[in-house]
Amino acid sequence: MNAQKIAVVGAGEMGHGIAEVFAISGFSVNLIDINNDALNAAMTKVSDSLNKLFTKGTITAQQVKDSIGKISTYTNIGDGVKTVDFVIEAVPENIDLKTKIFKQLGDLAGENTILCSNTSNIRITDIAAQTKNPERVIGTHFFNPPVVMKLVEIIRGEKTSDSVFESTFNLINSIGKIPISVNKDTPGFIVNRINAPEILFFGILVDRKIAKPEEVDAFIRAQGLPMGPYELFDFVGIDIVNDSLLYFAKSLSSDYSKVNVYSDLVKNKRLGKKAGIGFYDWSSGKPKIIDSAKATNKLQLLDIFALEINEATKLIENGVATPKDIETAVKYGLNRPFGPISVAAGLDNSEVESRLEKLAKDFGVSVFAPSESIKSGKMREIIKDNPQQQKSSGVKTGGLSSVIVEKIGKKVSRITLNRPKLNLINNDILEDLNRVMNNLWNDQETNVILIRGNSEVFSAGADLSMFFPNELQFVEFSKRGQETMRKFSDIPKITIAQLQGYVLGGGLELALACDIRLSTEDAVLGFPEINRGLVPLWGGSQRVSKLVGTAVASRLILTGEKISGKEAFEKGLVSKLITGDIDSAALEYAHDIAENSAPVSVMLSKILINKGIETPLETGLELEAAAGGIVFSSEDLKEGLSSFLQKRKPEFKGK
Repeated sequence: MNAQKIAVVGAGEMGHGIAEVFAISGFSVNLIDINNDALNAAMTKVSDSLNKLFTKGTITAQQVKDSIGKISTYTNIGDGVKTVDFVIEAVPENIDLKTKIFKQLGDLAGENTILCSNTSNIRITDIAAQTKNPERVIGTHFFNPPVVMKLVEIIRGEKTSDSVFESTFNLINSIGKIPISVNKDTPGFIVNRINAPEILFFGILVDRKIAKPEEVDAFIRAQGLPMGPYELFDFVGIDIVNDSLLYFAKSLSSDYSKVNVYSDLVKNKRLGKKAGIGFYDWSSGKPKIIDSAKATNKLQLLDIFALEINEATKLIENGVATPKDIETAVKYGLNRPFGPISVAAGLDNSEVESRLEKLAKDFGVSVFAPSESIKSGKMREIIKDNPQQQKSSGVKTGGLSSVIVEKIGKKVSRITLNRPKLNLINNDILEDLNRVMNNLWNDQETNVILIRGNSEVFSAGADLSMFFPNELQFVEFSKRGQETMRKFSDIPKITIAQLQGYVLGGGLELALACDIRLSTEDAVLGFPEINRGLVPLWGGSQRVSKLVGTAVASRLILTGEKISGKEAFEKGLVSKLITGDIDSAALEYAHDIAENSAPVSVMLSKILINKGIETPLETGLELEAAAGGIVFSSEDLKEGLSSFLQKRKPEFKGK
């Protein structure tokens, strides 16, 4: 199905936000609610939101006008859905209300119209049971506010057809969101399911007077996370948090009813930000400043991570989602730098298991007890994606998640760093680059490797938001980066870095590991590590001093100063400046080298260059003479001399 027209049933906070997202993307949208007052209020909010996006430069004035014109309002549900391709129900999280609406939709919408419930917790199968054709019912979980948040969980009901799932996935992808597959219908899906034990845990802390909300939030903020749990509960709405736990108590475990603080707040109409008061006073538009000096010592960060990892392994065990999709969902759904899968990769099974056992015993909550995978010591095993698990969401890249590899013309392979927005280098990029370089090492069809960024940025450095449980893990990350960079200098091919935009920190270290650096004049190069309390970790301190001397190296590394591509060229840090289209110029340069360089000569010359700066002159000269003896008997030498005399391009074979 190629949806052209969308209907959104419910013009509340989520409904009007979803309608706005589709309208911005060019879809015609019918927004439906029970009365004109609700619809007028919704359109006012849509208009305000669009104007804010215009003020920020996100959309144009014409897009504001066009988007408003794309939305039509209806108070009659039948009139609103009869000619559309896709209906999204976005009413409050009340299963009775949702099932009532779906019974109507099944009768009023076209027989080929996809019926979708936007829900944060309720099983789609239960909602679909009220329709005549449950195979065309599917779920989405947009995150609030829909205009800002990129993640959308796509939930397959027990009878949802493959074609409906695929059409919905593609539709959500087309509006610029990140769709994540929920392959098995379960309460809470991915993000809210992983959050559920934490909500229970934080409620118990307050109920039992173990710690105050502001003490816990101060502790969480001190760990570098943007918002504490109680701030987040207030922001989401205490009534929504409470309703979620009530639903989980009915559908998952009675353990979720072992907390009173949320229901007490609801009874007292302390619903959080929207009511002006919840755990905090929001009367001024934001909560009071949380005093970091009040951070509690009554909990550990491992308590929270262990609960998240535990629930993630349960989802994997039950076939709900892949490890990669769980990691992506938590990162984008909760706006965090990392998710439970990357945290689990840096922890031992035994420490997670023992922490969970203690939490379950201390609080008398079986939900906190270790999953089957953790109890059997297989935590590390289950968090790894493998072919036996369901297909992960996202674009297929030949098994690579963060780089793109292409054969461009004859004898040139191009690697593109593909991690928007700044191509920050994390474990995924290092693993992918390692795999690519191993594959290219003995590739007879590649003489030159060109590496670039996916946009106007090469790489702004290492991703410092990654989770490292201890200093040993950070040292291992450093060594892994060094090993990857070394492959670019050691591989028996010519490696070329195409530099533009930011080339900072680890990005500059990757460029320095290449044999040749092409750069635009306005590229920005530098080592900002010292301004972050770090040092270059991937060979930067060693390579830059050998290339341009200690004076320039000291200036760059000890001050964190950034220089332009033009200045880097003048100082010998860049091999060649490029004006105009750097993509075309770099490819032309790479092809010219690939066609005119003998592979055996390249391999030996790289050894001579790299080892020459590490050995005395006499030893280097001996290596040179030995290399001369090797090339003398090569077929490439004969071809090189023959082509020179015949005034033609050589056809080197690497022999």
